[in-house]
Amino acid sequence: MIMSPPRHSRFFSVFFTTSAALFALSGCNNVTPSVNHQAIKQPITDVMPAVQAVVGDYADEGYEKRAQGYDWVGVMVRADGDRQIDIRVRSRSDIKKPTCHFDGKATFMGQDTAHGMIFQSKVNDSTAFFQFKDDTLIIDSPDKYALNYFCSGGGSLAGEYKKLAVGLEI
Repeated sequence: MIMSPPRHSRFFSVFFTTSAALFALSGCNNVTPSVNHQAIKQPITDVMPAVQAVVGDYADEGYEKRAQGYDWVGVMVRADGDRQIDIRVRSRSDIKKPTCHFDGKATFMGQDTAHGMIFQSKVNDSTAFFQFKDDTLIIDSPDKYALNYFCSGGGSLAGEYKKLAVGLEI
């Protein structure tokens, strides 16, 4: 005849198992309350250094050869709040009709060491991504034609742009 363990041993077994599980899970709830950033008025540079870090002028590879007549595209990035940037894209207009023109805003999405700082914008019913890493801006979109709308002659805003030491000469 098989005898079952006494009732009190099952109770303690369930009690200790449940207590151990609750004790382990309680460590996940040790969170310090966040600061209400709405109530604190600080300069933008203190609130979101990522926005300030990307501010500047960027240009594609043709900009360095503009004196030889090469076409080029430049991107001017300015802060517009603590999580948003203002982006203006312009192309060469001194010796021929400009091929690219874009004005828009992009919102900070996040950053990590592998990708740098990522901003995103709604563009022609699609999404455009602005990736800033190591003084390089990469503009891209999952919709490969969304960024063509802003350029003529088969051009596109998509591409790689290097940060300039001095302002863009339009």
